[in-house]
Amino acid sequence: MVNLASTSLDTLPKSVSEALATPHWRRAMEEEYSALIKNGTWHLVDLPQHSEPIGCKWVFRIKKHPDGTIYKYKARLVAKGFHQRQGIDYDQIFSPVVRLATIRVMLSVAPAKG
Repeated sequence: MVNLASTSLDTLPKSVSEALATPHWRRAMEEEYSALIKNGTWHLVDLPQHSEPIGCKWVFRIKKHPDGTIYKYKARLVAKGFHQRQGIDYDQIFSPVVRLATIRVMLSVAPAKG
């Protein structure tokens, strides 16, 4: 746990090079990248003709306890999806996220429906 009294530890990096120069942000980036590889988040494919690759960027956040102390340095690698064009870069839209409340409702309705 890190105390907020140190101002250099509670500031977000302004660039990837700045993040890589700081040990706790570098560790957060390595953890994110390792998780993406471990989960098989993507695989390399040939780029279709007349297409451009979609870029990505790092998003940094500091997670804090209620008392203000730093809990975790969080780095996320996200796609710049706003550059995508429907029918050209993608043709399907889906959201694999389910809210916990939805799961609870389904589990409570299932026994009533047999």
